[in-house]
Amino acid sequence: MEPNELDLSRLTTEEINPASKDLDALPTLEMLTVFQREDRKVAEAVEAELPRIAAVVDAAAACLQGGGRLFYAGAGTSGRLGVLDASECPPTFNVPPGLVVGLVAGGDYALRNAVEGVEDQPAAGAADLREHGFTGADMLVGIAASGRTPYVLGAVEEAERMGAATAGIACARGSVLSSKVRYPIEVVPGPEVVTGSTRLKAGTATKLVLNMISTGVMVRLGYVYSNLMVNVQPKNEKLIDRAQRIIMAIAGVDRAAAARALEKSGMDVRTAAVMAKLGVEKAEAVSRLAACGGRIRGAIG
Repeated sequence: MEPNELDLSRLTTEEINPASKDLDALPTLEMLTVFQREDRKVAEAVEAELPRIAAVVDAAAACLQGGGRLFYAGAGTSGRLGVLDASECPPTFNVPPGLVVGLVAGGDYALRNAVEGVEDQPAAGAADLREHGFTGADMLVGIAASGRTPYVLGAVEEAERMGAATAGIACARGSVLSSKVRYPIEVVPGPEVVTGSTRLKAGTATKLVLNMISTGVMVRLGYVYSNLMVNVQPKNEKLIDRAQRIIMAIAGVDRAAAARALEKSGMDVRTAAVMAKLGVEKAEAVSRLAACGGRIRGAIG
């Protein structure tokens, strides 16, 4: 092999999986059984990294509490998963659209189309961060199943240069990405059923980790009470119904009382829950929440 020739065969994400040998020759049920058996390994791989994931959650929560933003950067499947997670935060937790930002190599066009060349450009990752006004007060989570995607490494190096907190999600052990970030996460579920297709186990593992990071951060910020989505935006019938049921569960009131509190609160679920639970007016509920950083548990306790 020539000195400059790229060889990825030693990466876990590129290894051939003996468990799926002759996959194309198997009956459909047996083929799917192979998939299922391999997918079981994903949860175990995530469990092994829980302490590292917890460190990222705490770092990201501190960043947002300090006025910063959370960024994800990735290429291909990894980038799309980051954009998906970021885009779900506003409707789920009623946070500003720019609080969690997903960047994918190739931009929005790459969400629906393959844009392969951009992932090999470190400068593109750095440029995308600068274009979105990234600063040292923000936090970047680089996502790369292989742990070596140049676009992601370029973004991480730019974030580090600015003094920002950085984390990495890789599905390979001892990755370059992990060596570049302050908070490495290496979820290694093993070789893919279809060799190199990291949208499979690696993609599932990445989605699970992103679910934990974004949801964990929002829990730490007070946007979840018990296991209830208390910062939901009641903007349609389904969400109004959910908001009323949340208030009923917290305050122990009936549907009519919950609806009245929600209306009087200006359609703010947390305020309405405190009003209904304590029998106070909106101003006092707002004051109590403000004194507790928006956390219902403190406001009613």
